[in-house]
Amino acid sequence: MRNFFGSIGRLLLREVKLIIKDHSLLLTLLIAPLLYAFFYGSIYSYKVEEEVALAVVDADQSQLSRMFTEQLDNTQLVEVIAATNLQDAQEKMYRGECQGYLYIEKGMEANILAIQQSNVVLTVNAARFLPSSELVATVTQVSLTIGAGVRLKYNEMKGLNSTMALQETQPVSVDYRPLYNVRSSYGDFLLPGVLALILQQTLLLGLSGSVALDKQNRQIPALVQTGGGSLSATLWGKGLFYLLLFAAYATFFLLVNFNILELTFQGTAFNTGVTMLLFLLCLIPMGVWLGSLFPNQLLAAQLMAFSTYPFFLIAGYVWPYAALPVPVQWLSVLLPITPFLRMYQSVVQTGGTLQENTGPILHLLLLWVFYVLLALLGLRRVNRKQSQAAQG
Repeated sequence: MRNFFGSIGRLLLREVKLIIKDHSLLLTLLIAPLLYAFFYGSIYSYKVEEEVALAVVDADQSQLSRMFTEQLDNTQLVEVIAATNLQDAQEKMYRGECQGYLYIEKGMEANILAIQQSNVVLTVNAARFLPSSELVATVTQVSLTIGAGVRLKYNEMKGLNSTMALQETQPVSVDYRPLYNVRSSYGDFLLPGVLALILQQTLLLGLSGSVALDKQNRQIPALVQTGGGSLSATLWGKGLFYLLLFAAYATFFLLVNFNILELTFQGTAFNTGVTMLLFLLCLIPMGVWLGSLFPNQLLAAQLMAFSTYPFFLIAGYVWPYAALPVPVQWLSVLLPITPFLRMYQSVVQTGGTLQENTGPILHLLLLWVFYVLLALLGLRRVNRKQSQAAQG
């Protein structure tokens, strides 16, 4: 046992020396995680769309239509710009001066006062998802508010008192309370997952690149020899540096980046720590195995960088897992980030416990065993091949 831990210590020092000498590994492991975390965080720092330009064509020019336009302009999400006619509004949208236009038909106020239905036409540029959805939600909300006000006034004119008129106008009141993402913002939804992805990809880039570099330089037999001939000691001795480094990064992201970006953090230290530890323990043998597949460090870096976006897309975070094609679901099950993100969202963002996440925990443990076996087989294969080549 003493020899085992001694081998791990020697491998840890060897890995530190290797990283210090290799500038690409040094850049990937010590600069890239922090740079990416703050860079991507700054992109979504405002979290929500504000002052989305909407052209309004007011063909009615009535008191009610002007009030409708003013109510829209007073919202945080919409900036009303005037348009003389429909053609002018369309041209503004085509030129990118607005993200949609609203047409208020002539006679709207007269129709409403005569207790007849009146329409307003909203056209949005759906080529951009967020602005179009914000415009639709805001115009719908203001329309319902204006409509409720008109119905309330009509009911009062019928002789109902204010309380009864309000009940008649709005018989069902919706108490809308979004949890954990109180502003329902895209930034609050996306950033926690992006930080987890940065953690994963920089670890895999560095560790797979390090193993590929040893393989490229035919140093795998020397690596195994430093580990006392034990493949298990070689695996965890080389991975110990990455476990310690990325545990520190995970702590930094949760304490500093979450605070700076004003992200929801509901988890306890113990539950969050166990979640991160399981994730990192799965990634380390995965990185070693992937590195054993690549012939050189450059190819490892290229392919791991290329995999970043596909990994994120198929993990079931930005698109529901059940809606993915079945072959993609099979591939997704093999990625540690898939069960991790489910557990991560539950523990960190909603305050869930480990007992409530037994499914993702078992999934991560099975993947840990799976990738440990693959990593040991990969090291054994490369070690045997390079040892035979050296003897020959």
